[in-house]
Amino acid sequence: MKRVSSHVSLASEAEINLDLSRLVIDKPRFTLERKRSFDEQSWSELSHRQNDGFDSPFSVGTHFGGPHPLVNEAWEALRKSVVYFREQPVGTIAAVDHASEEVLNYDQVFVRDFVPSALAFLMNNETDIVKNFLLKTLHLQSSEKMVDRFKLGAGAMPASFKVDRNKNRNTETLVADFGESAIGRVAPVDSGFWWIILLRAYTKYTGDVSLSESPECQKCMRLILNLCLSEGFDTFPTLLCTDGCSMIDRRMGIYGYPIEIQALFYMALRCALQMLKPEGEGKDFIEKIGQRLHALTYHMRNYFWLDFHQLNNIYRYKTEEYSHTAVNKFNVIPDSIPDWVFDFMPCRGGYFLGNVSPAMMDFRWFALGNCIAIVSSLATPEQSVAIMDLIEEKWDELVGEMPLKICYPALENHEWRIITGCDPKNTRWSYHNGGSWPVLLWLLTAACIKTGRPQMAKRAIELAESRLLKDGWPEYYDGKLGRFVGKQARKFQTWSIAGYLVARMMLEDPSTLMMISMEEDRPVKPTMRRSASWNA
Repeated sequence: MKRVSSHVSLASEAEINLDLSRLVIDKPRFTLERKRSFDEQSWSELSHRQNDGFDSPFSVGTHFGGPHPLVNEAWEALRKSVVYFREQPVGTIAAVDHASEEVLNYDQVFVRDFVPSALAFLMNNETDIVKNFLLKTLHLQSSEKMVDRFKLGAGAMPASFKVDRNKNRNTETLVADFGESAIGRVAPVDSGFWWIILLRAYTKYTGDVSLSESPECQKCMRLILNLCLSEGFDTFPTLLCTDGCSMIDRRMGIYGYPIEIQALFYMALRCALQMLKPEGEGKDFIEKIGQRLHALTYHMRNYFWLDFHQLNNIYRYKTEEYSHTAVNKFNVIPDSIPDWVFDFMPCRGGYFLGNVSPAMMDFRWFALGNCIAIVSSLATPEQSVAIMDLIEEKWDELVGEMPLKICYPALENHEWRIITGCDPKNTRWSYHNGGSWPVLLWLLTAACIKTGRPQMAKRAIELAESRLLKDGWPEYYDGKLGRFVGKQARKFQTWSIAGYLVARMMLEDPSTLMMISMEEDRPVKPTMRRSASWNA
């Protein structure tokens, strides 16, 4: 498919349809009604609708030349990871690596890890496990959350949970971890966001709003949002976070306003806006969300965005500006721009920075944050195209031999010692420090489909298929090109398995993207109220 400049808008639906219609398919198409948006329709409506004479840009699948033998192996491995609580499936454990001597917490159900598993089960019409998971984690939210005599906020969601079986009493209980057992004792900021996003995906797929509209789910969303929307000393609409509060759960210099959290925050706000009932407390939260989204969207699209033009502007910044007319609003010192950025940034392309705060910009590229920005429409259509242009231009650096680099580039030498604290697991081009994570394949695929580049996704999936089963479904790969199985990577990592399944099923039937994708053509404006002097 022809590349599109980062300075022009996304192709029209007609152009997308024209490109996608050239792909050979052997399955029925889904068609969409034009009178209503994707966000206003449930999966059941889409899958049962008769052809109305229009083709959806998400309705054409990519042909792989028949089912891949890896798919059956993946489903078998995924089912082995399912956790049962009182004879009901409630999630999947992080890894089923029988060869590993240390179990650590890989035998627990992690909220963020379960998301790709949940999407795979939904796409396979297995909805019970997803509903059970949502309900069990909802109930765990009310658990007492104490970390060294300090009580966490009521809205905090667990990082993970496990089933504690007492054989003597023949009882089963769920035990949650809110960070009190985690490395560094960090509570997960992303768990609540992923829970809201998954609740919307379940609702979109099943068409059943009874779960999301139940008093329990409404309260759960409000408690999560209350933690994020409360007023404080911050002058930015972004969320201030500590290191290790997300997928990168170790010290990696992401403290401040990491792109992963900001993108998930934005997406969770938009999902909640669709599901909150506009009555009682819900009405107040809907108003708060509208105000926050308005500010957050402006902040992220203007201050976190980097392309060739903006890089040149930062390079020429003056410092110590004082006034409302300051151009260098965060007082970034141009000499702090790392040398690698100038070679990495193509003339066509761009991405959201890893972090922006006073006098500091983290120029590293982070995969999850940028892919979520596309899927959630935090990125404008032009920015979405630019991100994909960058990935295509820098394929060897960001994809290499195993999709996808969690971040780029790796911290090395003195910088690694200072920022990671000499972390032996996060050495250069390993684990969170520039490692390649197969789970990110599903997010890359979603971004490719949304921007009309299915062949990029197909290329990445075929790369993964050449290694994953042979290597035992590793958690991550090491090296600049992602050539080597990670030195401490667990085998049969569940989200590596599920990420592959979701990516392949999504590419074969792109209409499934609507479970997770958000529209971009609906600007959010804060509620305007008349002042007290209006009537006077």
